Amino acid sequence: MNFNSKNTSLLILGITSLIFSRILLTSFNDPEGPNLLVVTGTAVIIYFVSLSVHLFKPSIQGRKKILFGILIQIITITILYFCLR
Repeated sequence: MNFNSKNTSLLILGITSLIFSRILLTSFNDPEGPNLLVVTGTAVIIYFVSLSVHLFKPSIQGRKKILFGILIQIITITILYFCLR
């Protein structure tokens, strides 16, 4: 099977955005737990922020580009955590 590296990197960014969104929303003290719709909406926001950096930063190539996208997701999660707290 041949995988397109661009599709694979976008899939990795999507999966990590879901994971980070779930981690963010479970860190709040909510007895019912995080809502699936809220987790998905937050993941979409995180994904689009990292996607914009991923697509408009052509100077970085390969694994560094994916790692940079994940770093942007971590920074976005940190900012959202302190804004929502």
